[in-house]
Amino acid sequence: MHQGVLKAVVEALERGEEAALVTIVAARGSTPQRVGAKMLVFADGRILGTIGGGCYENDAFWKARDALRTRRPQLVHYELTDDFAEESGLACGGQMDVFIEPLEPAARLYIVGAGHVGQQLARFAHAVGFRIHVIDDREKFANRERFPDADAIAVDAIPDWLAGTEFPATSYVVVVTRGHRHDLDAIRVLLQRDLRYLGLIGSRAKVKRIVDALLAEGLSPETFERIHAPIGFDIGAVTPEEIAISIVAELIAAKYGKLDEPHVAAASKRWQKLDRIARAAALPPLATVD
Repeated sequence: MHQGVLKAVVEALERGEEAALVTIVAARGSTPQRVGAKMLVFADGRILGTIGGGCYENDAFWKARDALRTRRPQLVHYELTDDFAEESGLACGGQMDVFIEPLEPAARLYIVGAGHVGQQLARFAHAVGFRIHVIDDREKFANRERFPDADAIAVDAIPDWLAGTEFPATSYVVVVTRGHRHDLDAIRVLLQRDLRYLGLIGSRAKVKRIVDALLAEGLSPETFERIHAPIGFDIGAVTPEEIAISIVAELIAAKYGKLDEPHVAAASKRWQKLDRIARAAALPPLATVD
């Protein structure tokens, strides 16, 4: 069974699917499973393997689901002599320690736009372990010479490529195209996808134009809570390299579930509420912007 669970771990990671591995790491006295017993819990609730069944396995299941949400491991202690064990008929008289470890595939970063910021973003993100995918409609920019570390480079109409691509739920997508219209076309498609992170480069003024255009198309205001915009931590970045570093810092925070922590959120220009955008100065409609 251990081999089956471990094989499933490898296959899940190759598919880009996250899961939590639950392992008995210590056992004392009489327990229904030995040290090393494993259970794999997928994000959609599927289970493979067992750590003995009963209420404590059910409790470990829900803690594994929580670990997938927070992306933080847990060490849990179970007493098999208490009322908790009595409920399942597993009052064996022993004790167990269970380690719950969220497993994630190598983070895939899709960079929509192969300009100066996109090039530097690929460079720094690759250095910290992201797998890089680049999409642009200009072969002059989206090529192996400019993106030597990319896993994949696509030259295609941006909205068409995005619409035809399957993104794992663990994907990170950053929109850094050369213009407002291309940003709008990309965001329109990406808001329909289940993504780990969706970021949009630009000032609040630019973001407001895009939001206004999509609201006029009928998208609900709540939809935009998923966007991180303006993207990146507010470090006063000016050059493409500095901007890329500010974005990568935010991607790392998102990867480790840190963006919601107060001290991180305060340092980030993460999108919080639409009323902040609504207070921005009135601007001409997107259609008038070059």
